[in-house]
Amino acid sequence: MRNKSIGTAALLLLFVFIWSAAVCGQTFDNIKKQVKTHTLSNGMKFIVLERHDAPVISFHTYADVGSAQESYGITGISHILEHMAFKGTHDVGTKDYAAESKLLDKMDDVYAQLSREEGSISPDSAKIKELKAEFDSTNSSASALVVTDEYDDLTREKGGRGLNAYTSNDATQYIVRLPSNRLEFWMAMESDRFMDPVFRQFFQERDVIMEERRLGIETQPVGKLIEDFLAAAFKSHPYHHEVVGHMSDLRNISRRDVVNYFHKFYSPSNLTVAIVGDVDADEVFRMADTYFSRIPSGPKPEPLRTVEPVQWGERHIFVEAQSQPLVIVGFHRPSVRDKDDAALGALANIVGSGRSSRLYTSLVKEKKIAIQVGAFNGFPGNKYPNLLAVFAVPSKGHTNEECLKAIEDELEKVVNEPVTADELTKYKVSTEKGLIDGMKDNSNIAASLTYNEIVLGDWQRTFDQIKDVDAVTVSDVRNVAQKYLVKTNKTIGELIPEDERIQP
Repeated sequence: MRNKSIGTAALLLLFVFIWSAAVCGQTFDNIKKQVKTHTLSNGMKFIVLERHDAPVISFHTYADVGSAQESYGITGISHILEHMAFKGTHDVGTKDYAAESKLLDKMDDVYAQLSREEGSISPDSAKIKELKAEFDSTNSSASALVVTDEYDDLTREKGGRGLNAYTSNDATQYIVRLPSNRLEFWMAMESDRFMDPVFRQFFQERDVIMEERRLGIETQPVGKLIEDFLAAAFKSHPYHHEVVGHMSDLRNISRRDVVNYFHKFYSPSNLTVAIVGDVDADEVFRMADTYFSRIPSGPKPEPLRTVEPVQWGERHIFVEAQSQPLVIVGFHRPSVRDKDDAALGALANIVGSGRSSRLYTSLVKEKKIAIQVGAFNGFPGNKYPNLLAVFAVPSKGHTNEECLKAIEDELEKVVNEPVTADELTKYKVSTEKGLIDGMKDNSNIAASLTYNEIVLGDWQRTFDQIKDVDAVTVSDVRNVAQKYLVKTNKTIGELIPEDERIQP
């Protein structure tokens, strides 16, 4: 039985938490009052926080589209589009757009013919060879007109740092930091690439992404396990496929597919921008009206229809590879918008985050049957119903079976016995520290503003999250453990060394 009393250390932590939460709440409220917003006539929203500590600005553009929006045949297209967004526009990245445009159109036509012929019942090998030669020639001519990396180079010349983008299951996001006197430069460049993008060098970039998949999944045992684990855990919802997509889809996605996908999901009404730093909000809004209102409005894409159905029983998958063993266990949980979210965050933290967590204490320190353990909450995304997952890497001489049994024992304890006040207080203190630390960085604030606006429906949630954390009780944690950590809600994935392969 775990000690349920609050010791001296816990009392000190509790005091620090209560004191710092009060100070933090005041600080967050003060920052919140300084945020200003403006929505353009085409539906694009800007969120601005002035911070004049240093002459720099952080920009964060959030496209409300990720791999969860992809259907069969185009998995991976969100990630492809993210890569293509840096290839330039009608004016940037080309020596002669008029000539290049004709070549790109011709290349699309030839590729469409080639795809149809290769997919026909009786493909004509001579025609395929002829089309491939024509495609390669056209592609080479188009590439000769490209000014490689001009978008990136121009940004760096203007003092830009951290120019990057990333695609997740839930979103695609574009970030950069610039000196405060480069606000209009960003306005011109960012609006241009969302108004007149040119997806040049598409087939070369697609090959790069296919190599990413080979290196990140197909030749990595853990990558293979996670892909199969998600496919087992989600039979209907698009969380069942990896962000990088399936190889067959990557091979067959066309440049026209990307253009159509862009027009569907990159309308201004589906884009939100946060700008944090040494700016004047009124000037930002004036420039945004000038530059971004040029982009024609369009309807916001309809919400995702598919909801993962209730699981009917425990699922268990095995992946064999040249690797040390690993076991992962996932439980379905609701989206981040659900009232249980904060308590689930506490549960995951107490069970599997850090060296003081229950799993680390039991499996690594005491039993010494694992060398690594952990927990994921909101996996592989959190905008839609997702997973709370835990994993363990067995130590030498020990097995997945031992670790799985130990994991299940610890989860059973958290279901049957309340977590301690000490554990919950530690969670609250560490989470609060993370929130406070995040407020020190303009880029983090910009990312949080867009995330909370899109995923939680209100940018103000950026500054109110601490209240949710503070409100979690021991009873809340036990309730969500009893509600979600059940056998019929569980998926198990095991990585099995090839020399221990399961015999039929």
